[in-house]
Amino acid sequence: MHSNPPQTMATYIKSTHLNKWDAIFLAFSLYISFLGCLCEARIYTGKGAFVRTKGSNFVVNGSPFLFNGFNAYWMMNVAADPSERYKVSQVLQDAANAGLSVCRTWAFADGGGYNALQISPGVYNELVFQGLDFVVAEARKYGIRLILSFVNNYKDFGGRPQYVEWARNSGVQISSDDDFYTNPIVKGYYKNHVQRVITRINTITQISYSQDPAIMAWELINEPRCQADYSGRTINDWVQEMALFVKSLDRYHLLEIGMEGFYGDTLPERKQINPGYQVGTDFISNNLIREIDFATIHAYPDQWLSGKDEDFQMAFMQRWMWSHFKDSRTILKKPLVIAEFGKSSKDPGYNIHKRDSYMRDVYRNIYMEARSGGTVGGGLVWQLMADGMGSYRDGYEIILSENPSTDNIMSQQSHAMTSLSHLLRIRHHQHPPRTGSNFF
Repeated sequence: MHSNPPQTMATYIKSTHLNKWDAIFLAFSLYISFLGCLCEARIYTGKGAFVRTKGSNFVVNGSPFLFNGFNAYWMMNVAADPSERYKVSQVLQDAANAGLSVCRTWAFADGGGYNALQISPGVYNELVFQGLDFVVAEARKYGIRLILSFVNNYKDFGGRPQYVEWARNSGVQISSDDDFYTNPIVKGYYKNHVQRVITRINTITQISYSQDPAIMAWELINEPRCQADYSGRTINDWVQEMALFVKSLDRYHLLEIGMEGFYGDTLPERKQINPGYQVGTDFISNNLIREIDFATIHAYPDQWLSGKDEDFQMAFMQRWMWSHFKDSRTILKKPLVIAEFGKSSKDPGYNIHKRDSYMRDVYRNIYMEARSGGTVGGGLVWQLMADGMGSYRDGYEIILSENPSTDNIMSQQSHAMTSLSHLLRIRHHQHPPRTGSNFF
């Protein structure tokens, strides 16, 4: 996702309210109410409970972990100003009230822009870092786990273009932004940033980021793309190197790439699932790298298939999700997260009912796949925001206090995923794994 407010992606899908879906929610709500003591909104205890993977699923303290979550890329940027931190707290409170338990946000802001974290290679703004400390501490307080991304593919907040510009300005021969993946100087800049973030001691909690279970996972890069090599091999080599580096620093946290899900050369027949082009990634080979713990996809058919009608976009969306569901289950054998999806108010013919209906469809697919034994762990809508953040509005913003119908839909999904986690936990205790199995 382009994270600069003027640049946006959205997902526009024609969908309808499903009575069966509502019935499923109601049935599980009644069932969990009957269970009584198991009816907590979140599994996260905040104390020593790292998210791990067991085979193709997420687990926490040995129990299945399914979730509903959200994106809020802006949190560190806003929290860098102590007088604005209440907005972070408000969104986390609203999210917790809706049962949301995972948030994806940026741990980067590169260059000389507003509230830059890394001003130049290895030079950091401590006040901005303290803003990130606040985000991590508040997430811990509200029982919400974070996925923290290390760098952007795009120029928003510096990103990959800023890294290669730093190298160019220091006299390094740079031919394009794609040298980010291959130039040893640029890769050194990136590794330094990764190390600074992972080894950071939180000034509020006094806990090292590397030791904090409030962090669910690290993300190597938001939406990696490489025009110089559409096969996926260049990014594959970079992911392998950087994944090994991250794991050498941190053995506790999960790691994912940050991919949109585009297919490459590994399975040529899968390229027809792509929206008519490639971006230099290979969903299969990139995610098969041993050190990558789970896969991600993003879904923006209205951007990728601009000019197509709603039915065409809906058909693409169904193929996109189910193809990745299948490949994660049968080839990768790793968990999958729908890490970005949303619907923009700037889309033609937009109204809140269309957004709600679209979200129901995406949520239904996620839930049904999880219920049928698939690898999908949850979805992260783009994006939640607090009131009074006009400069960050990008058309996707959801302010839960102002959108009760959307709040209700998100709460229903949270409850359904948590209920399913509890049912799987009960099933696991009734039929525990055989002695000697490596179940966390």
